[in-house]
Amino acid sequence: MEEGNHSEATEFSLSGLTDRPELQVPLFVVFLLIYGITLVGNGGMILLITIDPRLHTPMYFFLRNLSFCDLCLSSTISPKMLLNFLAERKSISYTACAVQMSLSIAFADSECLLLTVMAYDRYVAICNPLLYTVTMSRQLCKQLVAGVYAVGLVDSMIPTCVTFRLSFCSSNIVNHFFCDTPPLLALSCSHTRINEIMMFAFTLCITGSRFVAILLSYVYIISSILQISSAADRRKAFSTCTFHLTAVVLFYGTLLFMYLRPTSSYSMDTDKVASVFYTLVIPMLNPLIYSLRNRDVKDALRRAMNKLLTKS
Repeated sequence: MEEGNHSEATEFSLSGLTDRPELQVPLFVVFLLIYGITLVGNGGMILLITIDPRLHTPMYFFLRNLSFCDLCLSSTISPKMLLNFLAERKSISYTACAVQMSLSIAFADSECLLLTVMAYDRYVAICNPLLYTVTMSRQLCKQLVAGVYAVGLVDSMIPTCVTFRLSFCSSNIVNHFFCDTPPLLALSCSHTRINEIMMFAFTLCITGSRFVAILLSYVYIISSILQISSAADRRKAFSTCTFHLTAVVLFYGTLLFMYLRPTSSYSMDTDKVASVFYTLVIPMLNPLIYSLRNRDVKDALRRAMNKLLTKS
């Protein structure tokens, strides 16, 4: 992008979810509640896994990092979105827009990778239980998580740099509630065909390959579970995978729907709804998915509450 083009877009204006004034306050209340539940749920999950020694296992180590990603992803989007519901001027600076886009991609990408790592963890636990402790060592778990955040950061820089090299000279109104790639491409007065192809290929290769890896893991997992003779053991093995599989279907399903649709079927309203789902609703749901029917988490919460009541 030429130096002159930088001065043409010093800030953007976010159109938000709707331009109807009577809906701004009700939507503010709804999304404030969603964000509050997200903070409490994910923050509580991180704290519970940290303080309870019985949850110091690879599965819960990855779950704690998943909660951290959910917390950060929602916090990258929600505060500005909530402010804009009540603000007359819904502007965001050029730099803040680039940072928001980069961070949202980084944490979403890290969550994709974590779900893939968690699938591998379940594969080792069910298909090679005798080698699980040796294979999923503490050092390997830390290395995997470090790799997840490093790859997420690198992956976020590519679309951000490519998008913000474009010229934004026709309008500064972003038809979205946060800075995302599709609405910014629609706003640019540059030729964006190459960017659209890159975004499609990037999503197909990166996100698609991880989704395939998860599916392959579950093919082996289900095959191993079906070979278990005891019905009770089969149910227990299935239950340990149900929570993770639910999170995978919700998150990957939304992302693949958003970014792999043909351009002819693209709708900004549909994109906004899908974006709300994966950036705000899923981060709120994940702690509930992993805790409501998870006996280990419920037992840990009960022990923590008993200690708190005993001290008081």
